[in-house]
Amino acid sequence: MYKRPIPVKENLIYSTYYAPRGRQRLYALGRELAQRYLAPSDLLIGIIGKAGSGKSTLIKGLFPGLELTNDDTGVNVRSTPLFTFSEDDFFSGHTFHIDYSYETAFHQRFEIIESINRAIDNNRRVIVEHFDLLYPHLGYNAQILFGIGEEVIVARPTVFGPNPGSIKKVVDKTIRYRLMAHSAEDITSMVLKDDYDYHNPVLHSDVKHGFVISFPDKPDISIPELEKKILAFIQEDIPIKPCGESHIQIGEEKVFCTGIRTHVSRTSDIEGFHFKKSFIYDPISKQYLLVGVVGSKEDAGFDDILSSPDED
Repeated sequence: MYKRPIPVKENLIYSTYYAPRGRQRLYALGRELAQRYLAPSDLLIGIIGKAGSGKSTLIKGLFPGLELTNDDTGVNVRSTPLFTFSEDDFFSGHTFHIDYSYETAFHQRFEIIESINRAIDNNRRVIVEHFDLLYPHLGYNAQILFGIGEEVIVARPTVFGPNPGSIKKVVDKTIRYRLMAHSAEDITSMVLKDDYDYHNPVLHSDVKHGFVISFPDKPDISIPELEKKILAFIQEDIPIKPCGESHIQIGEEKVFCTGIRTHVSRTSDIEGFHFKKSFIYDPISKQYLLVGVVGSKEDAGFDDILSSPDED
């Protein structure tokens, strides 16, 4: 049976980062997280999040060059070499990816667990998507967990947690805000381009339950008027769908977007949209910030991630 090495970052409970929209920004975050948290001795890595949350993109940022295998959405269709791994194969790879949810349709649970244990016992690294589904049957936790919802949660578990189910509850609860914010952000960019002739604002960034678009000069735009235009789009219940690899389609209009799956399916799914009443000036970057917010205040359950030693 696999014996875990002594944790290299035993003081880490969990860290949270905004989960950015778009491939390049999520790749960059993955690279930063890898440099900050991953260790060569990490052999079992758990990835947690719903389909469309950006798990695969985050993995590509964490492990550049890793070829992903079959997944539950059919985005990656390479067969899983983990099942053919042999310790006698001198040319075998060192790092394996597996989507547990997908593989349960084609392999028995014990086959998956045996394959993971065999690889880890031979000092191979295994990255498991939907690790929360595997954990109750595996018998031990991952050395490091990444959960992705509205935020990316990074945790290095101890015997007191976090357990994957606790992280799963948080990311499942918050992902809807990220989908709503991303869709509202792209609608706003579309309206700024079509109605105000603003093309490609220099910065898109994140805020709790929302987004930030920055401008080098204060725009001559009425925020209440702009908000009214966005709300009209939302109320029209217009479908939003991927259109190629780098665009989405909002109704009949094609909009550039590199996070094509991180959207609500219809504009009417965006709840509680509004802008902050005025542009916010950032004296350091010398930018004027337009801040859009969706949803409402809600307890995401972060306090429940780590259990107390006194709890049963």
